[in-house]
This record gives sequence, structure tokens and C-alpha cells, in this order.
Amino acid sequence: MSATTGIERGAHGATGATIAASLRDDILAGAYVPGERIRQDELAERHGASRLPVREALRMLEAEGLVSIVANTGAWVSRISMAECQEMYQMRERLEPLLLRMNVPLLTDSDIDGLELLADTMEGSNEIERFLRLDREFHLSCLEAAATTVLRDTVLNLWNRTQHYRRRATRLFYLEDDRSVHHDHHLIVNALRLRDAEEAEQVLARHIRRSRIELARHPEVFEEE
Repeated sequence: MSATTGIERGAHGATGATIAASLRDDILAGAYVPGERIRQDELAERHGASRLPVREALRMLEAEGLVSIVANTGAWVSRISMAECQEMYQMRERLEPLLLRMNVPLLTDSDIDGLELLADTMEGSNEIERFLRLDREFHLSCLEAAATTVLRDTVLNLWNRTQHYRRRATRLFYLEDDRSVHHDHHLIVNALRLRDAEEAEQVLARHIRRSRIELARHPEVFEEE
């Protein structure tokens, strides 16, 4: 490999990572829906890039489970299914509470004050997308203090891959005026203030399980938009 080739690949890698980050944000924000085709030429034009870094970005998101690529055909936002939803939520039920337990002794009073403010703000919000942003900030802020080798990255990937399901679960909770999600957030904050890792772990597991069960009760939400 020549030095020039190495430099070109490094530049393409950086550009590919930038495009991947932008597209990931769009997918998580609902700008693309499950099963929607991703137009590579449009991405290239939007980012002022060639097709090479666009393809690299798509491969990165395919590895994360957010995009599906069919050789010589194109790329699509990954589809959703009841089976995938149930499996990934069960993984979250086990892994995310464990990560929270590891973080409990490391969270400061200031950190917990911030979480309480987020919980209060979510409770007063009637906009689904705003709730989803605040909810993500709340939960991931609980999980970032502990240094891990694999666990936090795994949990973050599960959060990203379940984003479409979270949006559907949130719509159901809003439709049914179910306030239990807010109650759980405050219970988590209280457990963190008491530095009660076991209680925090149990509340979070129940919180995730409730969403999984609610989604299982509504197979119609897995129909693509």
C-alpha cells in the first residue's frame, strides 16, 4: 500500500464517520422510518462527498444494526419485528440494570439533581419527540460514569436499535395516558439519592419490562409506516 493510498483512506474514513453520525441521528430522530430506502446520491450531495464515503457510512450503520444493505441493489433503514423487539428488550432488561448498578456509587449529588430536573421536565411534556430526547438523556446520563470495556457500548447499541420501538411504546403510553413511566423515573432518582443500587436496578428492570409487555400487546405497531 502506498503512502498516498493510506492518506486517502484515512480521509474517506473521517468523512464516512461524519456521514454515518449524521445519518444515525436522522434515523434515531425518526426522519427515516423502518424499511425506508436510503438514497446514496442524495446523501452524497447533502454532504458534498463522493459515493465512497457514503458507502462506508452505510456499512458502519449496517454493523450497528440500523441499516440493511442488499448487494447491487441499495440500502434501507432496518425493518422492525415483534421477535427482534422482544429479544432486544429482554437483553436491555438484564444488561442495563447491571450497568446502572455499577454507576450508582459514582453519581454525584449534582448529577442526581440534573436527573430529577429531566424527570420533572419529561412529566410536563406532551410532545412525543421531545419526551424521547429527554428520556434518552435521562437514562444514558445514569450510565456514563462507570468505566466499562464492553457493557456500556453494548447498552448504547441496544438503545439505538430499539429507538423505533421506543417511539411506538411512547405513543401507546401517551394514547392511554399511562403515567407509570414518569413514576418509574422518580423512583429511579429516589433510589440514586439513597445510593440504593439494588432498588435502582429493580426499578429499571421493571421499567424496561413494562415497555416490552405493552408492545407485545399491540402487534399492529410493528406495521411499517
